[in-house]
Amino acid sequence: QVQVVESGGGLVQPGGSLRLSCAASVTTFALYVIRWYRQPPGNERELVAASTDGGGATYYLDSIKGRFTISRDHAKKTVYLEMNSLNSGDTGIYYCSAVNIRTGGDESWGQGTQVTVSS
Repeated sequence: QVQVVESGGGLVQPGGSLRLSCAASVTTFALYVIRWYRQPPGNERELVAASTDGGGATYYLDSIKGRFTISRDHAKKTVYLEMNSLNSGDTGIYYCSAVNIRTGGDESWGQGTQVTVSS
């Protein structure tokens, strides 16, 4: 069973930075698309960024382009979301998910990590 665990959230001032981590307990990390979502207060969950094998980002939400960077560490089976120039609109619970690109199926979700941008 695939498990993903997020970490790195917290309280940060506007203009600050955070790095979120998503550690995946999978056998073959290269087979998994890892996605970062967020759920702002009172709103639906939205896809923020996605990463496939090869190290390149495959998707970024328009509102975070140029500020967030997604990257993969194959040795650690971890995907990072580096977030810079944070603003109040980035506040929410951040979740990561994993999907096997070969077998498909449902996304495996983590428990989420809270990011709060406030002065």
